[in-house]
Amino acid sequence: MVMLKVVTKILEANDRIALENRRLFDKAGVFVINLMSAPGAGKTSLLEKTLEQRTGLRIGVIEGDIAGTDDAERIERLGAPAVQINTGGACHLDANMIYEVLGDMDLAALDILFIENVGNLVCPAEFKVGEDIKVMLLSITEGHDKPLKYPLMFQESGALVLNKTDLVPYTNVDMAKIRRDALSLNPGLKIFEVSCRTGEGIEEWVSWLREVSKKA
Repeated sequence: MVMLKVVTKILEANDRIALENRRLFDKAGVFVINLMSAPGAGKTSLLEKTLEQRTGLRIGVIEGDIAGTDDAERIERLGAPAVQINTGGACHLDANMIYEVLGDMDLAALDILFIENVGNLVCPAEFKVGEDIKVMLLSITEGHDKPLKYPLMFQESGALVLNKTDLVPYTNVDMAKIRRDALSLNPGLKIFEVSCRTGEGIEEWVSWLREVSKKA
């Protein structure tokens, strides 16, 4: 019971800061996406492909990692502003981490801000950071059992990106089961099938980003 109270207080404090972040995002007119996945699913690769087709879209990225700056450097090489957050061991980004770096990003100069969360299929779904929407990225090589094993990720997300579809012929993954189980958890989930290696599906993904960013 004591542990439950502590966790509740932590989440409540986080939510208060997330609301302040959201106020700042809304004031700047920027649409914010909390991008979540397991390690190695291809979040940064998806962002690179998105930036390559971003014509007319002003995109910035906050990179979350336990350590290192490789991902932020990859983003900056494509001409997009990037800020690195190293958690030093924490398995997710929280609202306060985001708040602390907002002064390093010109929000008013952006249409979309991606917050690339730490690779983890559990904690990131629980912590709001002020985003407009959570997007879950799932590599099909992780298997078709993931929606039912990690339901909160799929329930909290507004969109699901299935990556590495070029590898389907070389696996026993059941794409229909992923879709079926994901939609059983979240009937309103928008699902994209992409390959960051071949570029398949990226155009549809970027078109959707253009649509949702106009609502900011």
